[in-house]
Amino acid sequence: MKKIAIGTRNQTKIAAVQAVFPKEAYEFVFSNVPSGVSNQPFSDEETLQGAINRAKNIVIKEDADIGIGLEGGVVVDQNKTMWLCNWGALVDRSGIVVVASGARIPLPSEVADELMNGKELAEVMDEYTGKRNIRTNEGAIGVFTNGFVNRTEMYVHIVKLLAGQYEFLIRKDEKEYENN
Repeated sequence: MKKIAIGTRNQTKIAAVQAVFPKEAYEFVFSNVPSGVSNQPFSDEETLQGAINRAKNIVIKEDADIGIGLEGGVVVDQNKTMWLCNWGALVDRSGIVVVASGARIPLPSEVADELMNGKELAEVMDEYTGKRNIRTNEGAIGVFTNGFVNRTEMYVHIVKLLAGQYEFLIRKDEKEYENN
């Protein structure tokens, strides 16, 4: 049985990975590992690097076949609109790295302003909604889509993109090996 290591203890991210990979074929382990980026990533590049770092760190820490890192951040466009951004990375022990990005929606200006003042999105969302632990439940995407898309669903989409790319690469390599 192959081991998939997930670089977080966040239940929404763990649930997303477990929803994509069949439980009968994989053993799942999860643990917090450093992302190597700021607590509130502010660009696609930083958010993507955080996902890659988490995937690489967890595959080593857990001696896993596959490591998965999922990272959320924000990005500001040329019009000064702040958008949610989410990235995922899948790394295997042979060194294959695949990445994928998820849905984007603009954040309300009152939320964006708080982030620009140095707060983290998780803290701002808890204050904005009057709830606790939005990040481990519906997430900002769930709040701002009125529940039509929650954080787990958004990450499921990213993990499907990762798994599909990985399977494509593995099958391509197998076919090339068979043809040589």
